[in-house]
Amino acid sequence: MKNSLKLAVAASAISMATPALAEFELSAYTGWQNANDSTVTGTYPQTGAQIDATVGWDGKSFEAPPYYGLRGTWWRTDNFGWGVEFTHSKVYADEDDARAIGFSGLEFTDGLNILTANAMYRWPSAALGATPYVGAGLGISVPHVDVNSTNGSDTFGYQFGGPAARLTAGMSYDLTERTALFTEYQYTISDNEVELDGGGSLSTVIETNAINFGVSLRF
Repeated sequence: MKNSLKLAVAASAISMATPALAEFELSAYTGWQNANDSTVTGTYPQTGAQIDATVGWDGKSFEAPPYYGLRGTWWRTDNFGWGVEFTHSKVYADEDDARAIGFSGLEFTDGLNILTANAMYRWPSAALGATPYVGAGLGISVPHVDVNSTNGSDTFGYQFGGPAARLTAGMSYDLTERTALFTEYQYTISDNEVELDGGGSLSTVIETNAINFGVSLRF
């Protein structure tokens, strides 16, 4: 009897000392996304002329292909987690700005794809059942380059752009034990250096701002 009691106490102590299994959360979102103006530099296809101009960008979030994102988070504790996130952003250059530097079309619209590894922090049920959270991530940009030059040199395809980063701040609200709705603000910055058919190149740092709305499923 004494041995049984000792085993029960030991088992209880071990279970209390062992952290709960990690929770995996899968989130999907869409929303409104736009981009700040940026400086575009490089060389023009075939001629080699220098490019150096400020270009305005538009996100056109709800036009095909639409803006969206997917995020997976492994919550290691009630508050802290690691994860990965993919965002299908997109940017269209202002038509007048594009023409001024010799392009009839200048887009990253299929899209300006951002992939990051994230660190996330949350405050469960901090107020009225809602859970605020913040996150930061580092990764890469993989833009789909869609550039039409007025001299007939067209570039169309995916390329590695360069490093990227994101910041996120939001609020989620549980619908059930496994599902939640959320809204958030998200900022991304990406360095995009791409090659243009005909011997040209293009480089620009793009900053996006987005208001996201989505749903999460926990496992």
